Amino acid sequence: MADFDLEQHHLRLLQAAAESWDRMQAARAAIGKHGLTFVDSNGNPKARPEIAIERDAKIGFARLIRELDLDVEAPTEGRRPPAIRSNRG
Repeated sequence: MADFDLEQHHLRLLQAAAESWDRMQAARAAIGKHGLTFVDSNGNPKARPEIAIERDAKIGFARLIRELDLDVEAPTEGRRPPAIRSNRG
């Protein structure tokens, strides 16, 4: 946060992105522990619900990061923090 000039709505987007990342990591941990599939009561293999949770969280994270618009050149010494590109006039 020290490297960018973030407004209040950017902080909310950043928090939501961090929460999406955490959710994705939790789903990945569950997949690692339980596997990708389970067998239902009829003996049919089914994808674990964590697969969809991971996918949705990954998509949400990517969209939120894109919305933050933080891809800028590396700051040089002595300069102000870079502005968000979409805020530039």
